[in-house]
Amino acid sequence: MAQSVSAFQAAYISIEVLIALVSVPGNILVIWAVKVNQALRDATFCFIVSLAVADVAVGALVIPLAIIINIGPQTEFYSCLMMACPVLILTESSILALLAIAVDRYLRVKIPVRYKSVVTPRRAAVAIACCWIVSFLVGLTPMFGWNNLNKMLGTRDLNASHSEFVIKCQFETVISMEYMVYFNFFVWVLPPLLLMLFIYLEVFNLIRKQLNKKVSSSSNDPQKYYGKELKIAKSLALVLFLFALSWLPLHILNCITLFCPSCKTPHILTYTAIFLTHGNSAMNPIVYAFRIKKFRTAFLQIWNQYFCCKTNKNSSSTTAEMVN
Repeated sequence: MAQSVSAFQAAYISIEVLIALVSVPGNILVIWAVKVNQALRDATFCFIVSLAVADVAVGALVIPLAIIINIGPQTEFYSCLMMACPVLILTESSILALLAIAVDRYLRVKIPVRYKSVVTPRRAAVAIACCWIVSFLVGLTPMFGWNNLNKMLGTRDLNASHSEFVIKCQFETVISMEYMVYFNFFVWVLPPLLLMLFIYLEVFNLIRKQLNKKVSSSSNDPQKYYGKELKIAKSLALVLFLFALSWLPLHILNCITLFCPSCKTPHILTYTAIFLTHGNSAMNPIVYAFRIKKFRTAFLQIWNQYFCCKTNKNSSSTTAEMVN
């Protein structure tokens, strides 16, 4: 049965659609840039592609499902649960990709001479596959039983069939807040974020020491090598900072909901936190464009070659920039 949409819901849907329209093309551009630019083929950028794939899925899958859930259709319990799980999978995938990027940057400054023999394309591919497998296991845990079905059945007809249990589909209705706080946040979100903070602090510390000592490395010019590493590390640390800034408010609200059931969270605060989480998927391409020259060059090459038809004029100069 068709359900009317309120003015508030219409505004919510409009903002979500706008985020998706920025996120999907922006992250497809990131993946495209890595494909066309040979200089973006190392392990770090493979992990960035994994992160971009998750962000594309947020815009193309999670946001449409969030809009459906916001409208609150009448659905079977597990159908609603299936719509709520993708965001959990993709959040964990993003966190693990960011962790892999942090470890990769650490290895580049800790063992610059042996780095290429240690971080091979095969090992990077295995790491990415493991990240996605873990993400699916963590995100689909509610499907395996850690959900609100038994709690809801306790308040309804105990003889009702599980397969025919119809509810108004909302995230909090099907997803257990204990799962969100104790398992998702305290185990799979907060510890990786703290670990990444420690890793980046160590990366900056190592780079500063090397720049001061001018220790020899795989590069002919240690000063230049570590200078580049510092610049890229700062850009990727900014990506991590924006991720934490976008996701921590919603997790904090979940903690308040669990530990203080009588506390009433203003709807505007909840929606702002949701917009931040979805909006994070649109932020990374902007950071890459402004902070990482190789990405900026690749973006310009794609624009000139495929959208402005300036291949002959710009291709040679852009290619030269990408090699440098």
